[in-house]
Amino acid sequence: QVQLVESGGGSVQTGGSLRLSCAASGYDFRLYSMGWFRQAPGKEREGVAAISGGGHITTYADSVKGRFTISKDIPKNTLYLQMNSLKPEDTAMYYCAAARWWSSLRGDQYAYWGQGTQVTVSS
Repeated sequence: QVQLVESGGGSVQTGGSLRLSCAASGYDFRLYSMGWFRQAPGKEREGVAAISGGGHITTYADSVKGRFTISKDIPKNTLYLQMNSLKPEDTAMYYCAAARWWSSLRGDQYAYWGQGTQVTVSS
């Protein structure tokens, strides 16, 4: 039973930082690619960042390149998203997801999802 639980969301002012965490259980963390996605009310779900099973390959949406960093701590079965220089347009519910194969930022290719953590950036 795959379980993904996000945490670390909150409210921050423009230019601030947050670090999201995703605690994973129920599968071999090393064999699954993982990603962060976000969705704001009335908008399509957007892929933010993804990382390969071994943590050696990463990709980012153009909108967050240079500001966000995805990483994983394999011994702790935990995925992270460090978000710096936050902007109001980053406001969304952020979801952690897992896929058996490299799925980049294609949300439809991810089989398992957490319930999300809210990030709100005020200007």
